[in-house]
Amino acid sequence: MTSASTRAEGLRERKKRETLLRIAETGLKLFVKNGYEGTTLDEIAAAAGISRRTFFYYFKSKEAILLAYLDGGFAKAIRPILLAQPTDQTPLRAARSSIIQLMSGHDTQEAIIVANLLGSTEALRARMPGAFVEMEQAVYNCLRELWPNPAQEASHRIVAMASIGAMRIAKEAWRKDGGKRPLSKYLTESFDAVEKMI
Repeated sequence: MTSASTRAEGLRERKKRETLLRIAETGLKLFVKNGYEGTTLDEIAAAAGISRRTFFYYFKSKEAILLAYLDGGFAKAIRPILLAQPTDQTPLRAARSSIIQLMSGHDTQEAIIVANLLGSTEALRARMPGAFVEMEQAVYNCLRELWPNPAQEASHRIVAMASIGAMRIAKEAWRKDGGKRPLSKYLTESFDAVEKMI
């Protein structure tokens, strides 16, 4: 039986998540419209219908919005997709299918603009590797749950690193090409190259 306090906590968490997403989406729209440097924290807060203080509760800086986009909630989003994969395939194949499925939702012109913004400042470029490490960890954790064999842990780590590497290469090629082809095509080609090597 669910208690009133548990329901209240669930409602609070949902509202927090909705507010965070609203701020992030508002910030991204303003970055696309006005440029990263041309957008202020106050403008983001006003457009999102919150105070400056509330903004800082959710994000510490403008950079944090772009980094949240870079992650894209990857760890939370990849988990249900990857854990739903059948285990009668290789871990690499499971990671490949899951990442292609997830990244298909990022195939937009806005995503290309944001990707360009992410590479536009030294501070953002310096923080990007940390976000990729977190993505690798998310994939690795899921693979360990799907195939909980201690003897496979090293290979799971390699698959996670290779998978995120394939995703990075694909997204960079897609960005440079201005999204001329669907992102899924670049991802497929990138994972094909990885599978030939492993």
